[in-house]
Amino acid sequence: MTANEPNEAKQPKKQISQSYWNLVWWRFKKNKLAIAGAIIVLSFYFVCALFAEFFAPYLLEHKSDYLEARPQWIHFVDPEGHFHLRPFVYGLEKKIDPMLRKRTYIVDTSKRYSIYFFVHGEPYKLFGLIPMDIHLFGPDPKDPEAYVFLFGTDRLGRDMFSRIIYGGRLSLLIGLLGQIMTIFLGTVLGAISGYYGGAVDMFVQRVTEFLAAFPDIPLFMALAAIIPPQWSPIWVYFMLTLILAIVRWGGLARQVRGMVLSLREREYVLAALSFGASDRRVLFRHLIPGAMSHIIVIATLAIPSMILAETALSWLGLGLRPPLTSWGVLLQEVSNVRAIRFAPWLLTPVPFVITTVLAYNMLGDGLRDALDPYGSR
Repeated sequence: MTANEPNEAKQPKKQISQSYWNLVWWRFKKNKLAIAGAIIVLSFYFVCALFAEFFAPYLLEHKSDYLEARPQWIHFVDPEGHFHLRPFVYGLEKKIDPMLRKRTYIVDTSKRYSIYFFVHGEPYKLFGLIPMDIHLFGPDPKDPEAYVFLFGTDRLGRDMFSRIIYGGRLSLLIGLLGQIMTIFLGTVLGAISGYYGGAVDMFVQRVTEFLAAFPDIPLFMALAAIIPPQWSPIWVYFMLTLILAIVRWGGLARQVRGMVLSLREREYVLAALSFGASDRRVLFRHLIPGAMSHIIVIATLAIPSMILAETALSWLGLGLRPPLTSWGVLLQEVSNVRAIRFAPWLLTPVPFVITTVLAYNMLGDGLRDALDPYGSR
């Protein structure tokens, strides 16, 4: 090294951490679709699962005189061409069509309702504990005739925007809680099956094949029929989550069994056994953590199927029932041609279901690539 070289060259280079999880995060954040999927999923849980009462302009069962009213579009420019910083919606005038014998709503530009943010509205309890009455947006609280129906109303005059947010809470939580129970059952039983083999393996695999032999819908119908109709809504919710977990754990158990069959012959497992480690320690400290990256990916990709299963069951009337509200329960109102023909805005939950499923799939694909950082790019 010559004296002309900069002094910085003499300084030791900073060591960069190359741990497994650093490599996983480095590769995951390079996948833009996975990042977008994670942002969408977290946003849905933040808005619907945690702060639904705050983001919804009305409470779940708030009713108005506008039955099956069309959505109100947000405007910034009035008919005279004047621009307004505060967004507003036009009022609706109810008309009766004598030919179709149906209510129709005409936009009334003479009535303009401004949209206010962080307004005082109907009281609620945040997280069921904190009394509040602040909503993210809503009509002028000083005008009792003002209203805002961004996604229209249902047949009872309830705001669809608010009901979609509240419905997302149950749909998203059923997918998440159901998959947590599925992970527990599938991981534990699959690991036990692969580790012990023999009669235990035979019994677990026959049970998974027995469950897989039944078509999903008839099996769901049979299991849902055992729920007593007099049960409270919260018990029905937990029972449906348990049913989804019982039916779905077999696929994960088979995959975990296959991984455990290969991991139990690794050197670190044989070393633990040679030092006298118990079977419980080998299973829960070595084998299951060794398969955890694969389990996380499978769980992420399986949550959308849980959400779709709940939506389909509730739409068929076999899942959640009113007064519980989920996206499937909301879609039950458009199970006839008349609703689709005259109130197509009742199909608004469909884009939310599709967006959630696509976001979870993008997140799962990104995790699958990131959790194998040493694989090919």
